Amino acid sequence: MTYLVAGLRLLAYALVFALLAGPHWLALKLGRGRFAGHAPVWLHRAFLRLFQVRLTVTGTPPAPGEAALVIANHISWLDIPVLGAVRPLSFVAKSEIAGWPVIGTLARLQRTVFIDRARKRHTAVVNTEMSRRLRAGDLIVLFAEGTTGDGTRLLPFRTSLVGAARAAITEGGLDRVRLQPLCIAYTRRHGLPLTRAERPDIAWYGDMELGPSVKLFFERGPIDVSVTWGEPVAFAAGTDRKAATALAEASVRRALQEAVTGRPPVPETPRADAPPVAAAPPILIPAATA
Repeated sequence: MTYLVAGLRLLAYALVFALLAGPHWLALKLGRGRFAGHAPVWLHRAFLRLFQVRLTVTGTPPAPGEAALVIANHISWLDIPVLGAVRPLSFVAKSEIAGWPVIGTLARLQRTVFIDRARKRHTAVVNTEMSRRLRAGDLIVLFAEGTTGDGTRLLPFRTSLVGAARAAITEGGLDRVRLQPLCIAYTRRHGLPLTRAERPDIAWYGDMELGPSVKLFFERGPIDVSVTWGEPVAFAAGTDRKAATALAEASVRRALQEAVTGRPPVPETPRADAPPVAAAPPILIPAATA
């Protein structure tokens, strides 16, 4: 993609952003839920279409209005428009992102829950806010690695913010919360499978600056990305948080391995202390009564 083409596409995206951002902000203020929820989806889909990111989604997502915490891997800044294009949802993100140009604005419009990682006690505050949003039927995406990886392997999942699921049960009166594994994997460029050496060109991790990563994205051309909804994990009042997170991590790891290698992984023997996988109907949030 030449810089001229990239510039024209950025201009087109800026026009779409300008058309939707103002009405979306107003809808948030007025509580117009449907438009407020879908406007970011339209923005992200416009970005993917303009910059030739081809998205494939498999698996069964949570039902609308279901109490569900999405547990996902994290590879790049590109994960945000990719996942944001799938359906209305919100993210948990580090507080620094709120001040970033464009990305910070998109994050706020998408009602992102920001966490100050320099303040240890802020985890409890964020868990409380996530719990409130889960009880209201919002779909919250937690990048459980706590950072980005190189796209070929998974980092250990952290469990502290999964405590929001327990808070939604103990404070909100829910019977269960659905922990929803989700895997994102970048698989092809120009229609050809990505090699192991090429994956870091898409990933944004370690000490990499955002600017060079965005520049590489514009230079290298079309990308194929897969998003896989895994088997949900039922989180109840007595569920062990670490064991439940380990189940979600194993699900994402299997999906990532299959996406990267093109081969299904060897089945794993379930842990004896693991919580049961959800087989019950979706947990719907009761409608408010007048």
